[in-house]
Amino acid sequence: MGKIFYLMGKSSSGKDTIYKDLVSDEKLQLKTIVLYTTRPIREGETDGIEYYFSSEEELEHLLADGKIIELRAYSTVHGVWKYFTVNDEQIQLAAYNYAVIGTLVSYEKMRDYFGAGRVIPIYIEVEDGVRLQRALDRERRQKEPKYAEMCRRFLADSEDFAEDKLEKLGIGYRFENQELPECINHIKTFISKEIMI
Repeated sequence: MGKIFYLMGKSSSGKDTIYKDLVSDEKLQLKTIVLYTTRPIREGETDGIEYYFSSEEELEHLLADGKIIELRAYSTVHGVWKYFTVNDEQIQLAAYNYAVIGTLVSYEKMRDYFGAGRVIPIYIEVEDGVRLQRALDRERRQKEPKYAEMCRRFLADSEDFAEDKLEKLGIGYRFENQELPECINHIKTFISKEIMI
């Protein structure tokens, strides 16, 4: 049986960059799980790659059909944005290992759905000042920067990834992203060992 390696961490911790490196590593042979969202597509994103960008109506149909594994809603300065995982035949644990990015809440729901032995947490940590600078740099590159949303998200992360919540879910080990190549190598070594178990 395969495993789902669940990357998570506060915003601008490097999750996307690390994720792309992991899934492009032919030795690991990790498949991807594309999550769904109702938020607007960002410049440089492609539907079906970063997310499946869905309407509220499409979400309602999936809910009615009982295909939602987990669903989260966030009240942003631009309205409510929803992120969700769909049982849409993407996940075949009998044959493959996967990598996915999500939140602590979505990790818990995926772990409860598939089992703790099948969903393995990979928590990425970065000092707050570094994260804030990264977030600001990224937002400046957008055609229409959304600084208020960036700040809301940054502050919300302190509560979303509070130490007591991490402990409750048994996430003790952290991958420090001070030097990206070193962090990626540590994660790859960890995944390689987990695949062999």
